[in-house]
Amino acid sequence: MKDTILKIKENAKNEIKKADNLQILNDVRVKYLGKKGELTVVLRGMGALTPEERPIIGSLVNEARDEIENEIQLKEKELKAEILKEKLEKEKIDITMPSKKIELGSVHPITAIIDNVKEIFLGLGYEVVDGPEIEKAIYNFDKLNTPPDHPARDVQDTFYITDDIVLRSQTSPVQARVMETQKPPIKIICPGKVYRSDSVDATHSPVFHQIEGLVVDKNISMSDLKGTLETFAKKCLGENTQIRFRPHHFPFTEPSAEADVSCFVCKGKGCRVCKNEGWIELLGCGMVHPNVLENCGIDPNIYSGFAFGFGVERIAMAKYGIDDMRLLYENDVRFLKQF
Repeated sequence: MKDTILKIKENAKNEIKKADNLQILNDVRVKYLGKKGELTVVLRGMGALTPEERPIIGSLVNEARDEIENEIQLKEKELKAEILKEKLEKEKIDITMPSKKIELGSVHPITAIIDNVKEIFLGLGYEVVDGPEIEKAIYNFDKLNTPPDHPARDVQDTFYITDDIVLRSQTSPVQARVMETQKPPIKIICPGKVYRSDSVDATHSPVFHQIEGLVVDKNISMSDLKGTLETFAKKCLGENTQIRFRPHHFPFTEPSAEADVSCFVCKGKGCRVCKNEGWIELLGCGMVHPNVLENCGIDPNIYSGFAFGFGVERIAMAKYGIDDMRLLYENDVRFLKQF
């Protein structure tokens, strides 16, 4: 058996030397040291040996195993070094070659408008507040004085997840949540995505961005609302911008109005951007309806407030002269580079 062990060791070393890749080397390892390897077979046959022979043969087997393992490790290290050397030779980098041009992008128009609006209202002492996009109907409608039979609650206008859970159709639910948990005075803006069941075209999208504002305090009047929106319009669209109110109806404000701004392209003379009207529709606004205050736990006999809201895409399209909303979502670098 001693001769057998020596023969196995000699054969293993010869095969290790001849191995020219890691796969063949691994096959050698399995052949001699694996569970069914030749040295393992010798160990299993030691039961037939006398008690005196077993320790001698066991020692020889262990010595042979150690030598074979050592030879395999050395050969493996050698083969890996050769592989690395070959790889480095093939992947040489010519440091004299010019590098790839790194093109920097620009801030997306929607992001630019949101950041600008935040900066304006933070300067006016407002707080920026966020809320869930998947909203309870009680906050999206009921607390905002929108009864169950109101057209805005129809399935053709609103995305329903369940009868009581919707994708918010405006950021007004954030206002309701703040009024419910915070005592006046309240001065907040609420930017974020909103969802409405609109077909995609040049001026509509089922997903768009909105910013709403809310002020609640004692003795708040319509003149405070007009002054705030004039300040916002001048800072956002230019110092010469004028603003006008047109009567309108919103269930959560009374009185309500649509606010237009003078066209900052033609200065009110009429052009393609303002559709030759001299004015651009900007946002909806009004005094917070007493029912909304009461629904949110605020006494309308003590406090009053105003609210406003506008689509960010509409501001971006007006400010940058974009005539198709879909361009804002296509991520075409050629388009975005303009801004």
